[in-house]
Amino acid sequence: MLLLMALVAWGSPARAQELVKASDMEAIAELARGFGSASIEKGDSTYIKGRIDGTLYAIFFYDCDKDGTDCKSIQFYASWDDAVVKPDVINGWNRDKRFAKAYIDNEDDPVLEMDVNLRHGVPRANLEDTIDWWRISLEKFKSDVLEL
Repeated sequence: MLLLMALVAWGSPARAQELVKASDMEAIAELARGFGSASIEKGDSTYIKGRIDGTLYAIFFYDCDKDGTDCKSIQFYASWDDAVVKPDVINGWNRDKRFAKAYIDNEDDPVLEMDVNLRHGVPRANLEDTIDWWRISLEKFKSDVLEL
């Protein structure tokens, strides 16, 4: 009887959640719009351009097939060309924070990135929570690291 109950629970609609994959750019953009503006930009490569609380960022797509549609991971990316960052402060960020990494690029601009594996898809709620972590990371990076 216990085995039957477990099998019924396993097959229930509550377990059959919709998964979002990196190849579903519109679904990712839709979730990002819950935190600010977001649009799919097409050019040499396709990416999502967004803004959260006034901060411009991008979502890039990686590990894609030849035609760029079946992607496996995404990266949140923001940079500031009008900010100063002390190396010890950015090193402290990388030491103390788990999700988003920071560095100074080859033009001396501070950059914040967060990689997300979507190889087999994740529930919408999980990706929405990930975007919220990105929002929090942007907010904390601006307040704790950047000298604007």
